[in-house]
Amino acid sequence: MEAVLVFISLFVVVFGIFYLHFSTRNKERLALIEKGADASIFFSEKAQKKPSVPIWKILILNLAVLLMAIGSGIFIGSILEAYTLINDGVAYTGSIFLMAGIGLFVGFTLSKKLIEKES
Repeated sequence: MEAVLVFISLFVVVFGIFYLHFSTRNKERLALIEKGADASIFFSEKAQKKPSVPIWKILILNLAVLLMAIGSGIFIGSILEAYTLINDGVAYTGSIFLMAGIGLFVGFTLSKKLIEKES
């Protein structure tokens, strides 16, 4: 019963935060529009420009790098298990998470370079 109350209260808090954020933002925008402000002030210059690189290229690049990193993490974990005294759960888990983090960072860096090259 207490767990249900925790989840309900968590949902109410998250819903309340989002409701306040969006209703306040809407009221501010309506007030600016009533004063005659241009609607372009709501968007940054980056948001107004259409991205030159399709989103599917970035997703495939990041997914490919992440999966290669996870595969190499499994390989490194099996090497650590075979040649060291490290527990197999620690070797696999640690190397997979380490390599996945490195892969996400490399994917982000490659995506950033791709976007800069295209624009």
